[in-house]
Amino acid sequence: MGSLTRRRHDGFTLVEVLVVIAILAIAATAVALTRTGSDRDAAQREARRFGGALEHAAARAQVRAETLGASTDGTTWRFWRRDPDSGQWQPLLDSDDILAPHALPGGMRLRALAYAGRDLDAAVVVPLRATGRNDPFAFALAARDVTLVLAMDPLNRVTLTAAEP
Repeated sequence: MGSLTRRRHDGFTLVEVLVVIAILAIAATAVALTRTGSDRDAAQREARRFGGALEHAAARAQVRAETLGASTDGTTWRFWRRDPDSGQWQPLLDSDDILAPHALPGGMRLRALAYAGRDLDAAVVVPLRATGRNDPFAFALAARDVTLVLAMDPLNRVTLTAAEP
């Protein structure tokens, strides 16, 4: 009687190839979803950080009876102090880490939107008065798939909202 023998195959079966393709597709989808979520989360984290720094600067301006200001060049935000004698803005250089210049992560952009209901130039310093009576203003933080608007009201409270597409 003849014995049944199995032939040895070199290579992969169609089922094995399809399983590998399915696993790669699932992994790529998971990476894409994680990346999108992390960009949005990172933008919200940076916006909350900047909003907290704005509120801190407004409180500091009142406590120390000095005029401070905030500005951005698109990729970095910075705080300023107005010299009482010359009236010129000077970079705030002290040990206050919250008000130190801060560079945004790659791919994010920050711009000043409005002050007292008027559009702003990119290079403007938004003032935070020693009296605490500040006009409302707004900044926009844009990441790859989200734009967040930080608005400070006359009571020096910052709100964060997603911009309309």
